[in-house]
Order: sequence, then C-alpha cells, then structure tokens
Amino acid sequence: MTGTTDTGEALHVPCSGPSVWRGGDLANREEWVLRLSPRHLAEIDAALWEARRRDLTLLKLTAADFPLPTLAGELERIAGSLEHGRGFAIVKGLPVGRLGEPAASAVFWGLGQYLGRPVPQNADGHMLGHVRDTGRSLTDPATRGYQTRAALPFHTDRADLLALLSLRAPRTGGLTSLVSSAAVHNEVLDLRPDLAERLYRTYFFDRREEHAPEEPPYATAPLVARPEGALSMRYNRCYLESAQRFPEVPRLEPADLELFDLIDDVAGSPEFRLDIDLQVGDLLLLNTHTIMHARAEFEDHDQPELKRHLLRLWLALPHRPRTEGVRDGVTPRDVIRPRNAASQDETNPRRYPT
Repeated sequence: MTGTTDTGEALHVPCSGPSVWRGGDLANREEWVLRLSPRHLAEIDAALWEARRRDLTLLKLTAADFPLPTLAGELERIAGSLEHGRGFAIVKGLPVGRLGEPAASAVFWGLGQYLGRPVPQNADGHMLGHVRDTGRSLTDPATRGYQTRAALPFHTDRADLLALLSLRAPRTGGLTSLVSSAAVHNEVLDLRPDLAERLYRTYFFDRREEHAPEEPPYATAPLVARPEGALSMRYNRCYLESAQRFPEVPRLEPADLELFDLIDDVAGSPEFRLDIDLQVGDLLLLNTHTIMHARAEFEDHDQPELKRHLLRLWLALPHRPRTEGVRDGVTPRDVIRPRNAASQDETNPRRYPT
C-alpha cells in the first residue's frame, strides 16, 4: 500500500482552536460575511478605473495598482481569519452584472492580490480559471471536476487558498458545502483510533494528466500533516482512487477504503458540514489546508449566456513554511497554446475592457 511516516504520539492529539468547528453550530450566523458598502464599491470602481488608465495586462496587476483605501483593511482582516481563524469567508455584493465578465475578472484578480500570490491552475499555466460545465466526464482521467456538472465530494485543492466568484448561477442545484478538516480529523480519532495512523501515511494522488514532462503522473502526500502543530489536510478520493490506474502505485488496502468512507461520512453529515448557497456576486474564500469543500450536482440553463459560471483563483501564501503541506498549484508545461478546447476555459493574460 502506502509508505508510513513516523508521526509520534503528538500527531494523534486532537486539534483545537477556531479552525475546529461544526456546521450545525454555524448555521444562520454571519461572522464570516463581509457585505460590501457603497464606499467599498466606490473604491472598487476607482481601482478599476486606475487599472484601465495604466493599461496593464491582468497578470501584471498588483495590489499597488489596485488601491483600496478602506477595503484593504477588511481584506487584511479576512486574510488573518483564513489563516488563523475559521478558515473561510464570503464577500457579498460585487456588482458582476453591471461590471461584465472582463471587468469582474479584473476586480477579482485585484482583490486576490491582497490575499496571496496566484499560482497556475493547470499544466497550460493559466492563472485565472473558469468553473463551468464543458460536457466532459470524470471517467476521463484528463478531466477535472470543475469542468463537469457532477457532484463533487469533499476535497481539497492544490493551493493554499481558493477563491471563487459567482458570475452566473445554475438553473437548479450546485449547492456548495464546507467542512472543518480539523473537526473531521478529530472525529476520526474519536470514532476509529485504529485508523488514526493512516491519516499520516503517504498516499498517491492522480495528477489527471496535469503534470510537466519531467514529473510523474501522480503526486505523493500524507492526508494529514501537522507543520508547526497546525493541521494541513490533503484529500480527494477521486484522485486517490484513480491513481490506482498506474501499475507502479501501491494498492489501496481495505483499511484505507474504510478510512476514506469514514472521512466522507463525517464530512457529509449535517452536524459537520456547512451548506452555502452562493449567489451571483458572492466571493467565497477558503484555506484549503483547514477546509474541505464539496459541490452538489447541478442542472444548467439551456441558453449558453445563462449557464453557471464561476471565476477561480488559486493563491499561495508566500510566508507559509516550506513543508510537505505547501501547495503551489500545477507545474506548467512549456507550451505555446492550449492543448485542446477544454483548456480554452481558462483565462489567458489580457488587457482590461474600455
């Protein structure tokens, strides 16, 4: 199966602190919500005007090029909560309909600059992603979940922070759910201490054809690491199981599948998960080390211009310790153009709209 890690007794101690929460306790509360005020919106409009005036390409835009006199302080507070608090936040009220997609993309990128450093989301090196159904299926090992309308079980992403901005909602479904990875970890320790050691073993994750030529087609990492005592969880059952297609990858054992079942059951239970119905103009931010997220299957509109569409950023925290928990996105291939039509769903550098 997988290699083991000598974790020691300390690593089996339950997690504590604000990152340990249960969804049932947070329902109908809004401490993590920032509702943009008219002053904030005026600052965003002014920052967008400044970005247009300077005529910078998207990838060259920094926080200094997108000044937000008072909103910057709110984003700094959110950044602290993401890293040291509950691990998630929602910014409500971005006027994406009025802005239009190109300007909304610029605003999204500018806000992200206050939270972290964007990292590539695929092997083509795209930094600003589009989450929408392309008609593809997860049975294709080169397909990733955000390209489908299928239900996505609880998982983590390959970056420190995930940012999602809703441009258009589906006709039905698509509910987003969050869960505290630390709370799931603690429940596994409580319910099945015999499986606890396996949380810290090294597992193999399928890269889904998103790797550089010099890289193996899979990545290795423990499900749980505790750098400097803080929990960092990496989990994606789909990728764990599809890595088994490679003959050199050790076989998963029955106890591993028991552990995965338990993680899925705990994360998906109403007691632990927090369901969020993202509205158009909502910006969801989460720390992927401490939060797992899921998405329900959705039915889309027939008209292409109405179909569900989210913008996505993967952000790295530059000051995070360089440990096995570091997540720097996908290593880009040395390519000139996207490999296929599905790759066109990612945004390349471009200038701002006039």
